[in-house]
Amino acid sequence: MSKNFSKRINTSLFLFLVLLLMFYFFPVLVFVLLVLSVISILEFINIMRKINNNYLLNFFLIIFFTIYIFSFCVAFTILSNFDLSKFVLFTILLGCAASDLGGYIFGKTFKGPKLTKISPMKTISGAIGSLILTTIVISSLIFYFSNNLNIKIIAISILISLACQTGDLFFSYLKRKAKVKDTSNFLPGHGGVLDRIDGIIVGVPVGYVTLIFFN
Repeated sequence: MSKNFSKRINTSLFLFLVLLLMFYFFPVLVFVLLVLSVISILEFINIMRKINNNYLLNFFLIIFFTIYIFSFCVAFTILSNFDLSKFVLFTILLGCAASDLGGYIFGKTFKGPKLTKISPMKTISGAIGSLILTTIVISSLIFYFSNNLNIKIIAISILISLACQTGDLFFSYLKRKAKVKDTSNFLPGHGGVLDRIDGIIVGVPVGYVTLIFFN
């Protein structure tokens, strides 16, 4: 086992523990969201500075990202006060994590053709793995707790994975433009906070809206 892979596993276990604490303890949820939002904004600012010298454009993009992140965190916090919304949010959150994990495992195992030039490490097999694992995790959780499973839930699970992959590819494009591998080294073996939440901040809103209004 490589040193980096070992770090990745240890960090993943720590993040899973944090996720459990966020689910059961509201103050922990608020604190973690606040910390992650601040760090992700700082990482975004750092990336934008490396991409170009158009200060006006950078300013507006940073302002937009800051508003988006804080809106995301505020909405997540408010909705977590309601049992149904909380269950839906954390189910989607686990689905987003599954999307990332599925892409990593399938990509490393099966390799094959590259998905896009935007992120050379991503493969078609990884993208398929993301779809499969996200669908399994979300469908299983919803069926376990509600005894309900239909084609709409499967379709929404696929949509969530696609949204996660879109967010991941967008930030991969920004990192490629900035000529950096990771947004930071805040999370050992994973890179920065943005490297972990790039899909989440797209997948969760898309998933929540579709699950609530179309199921």
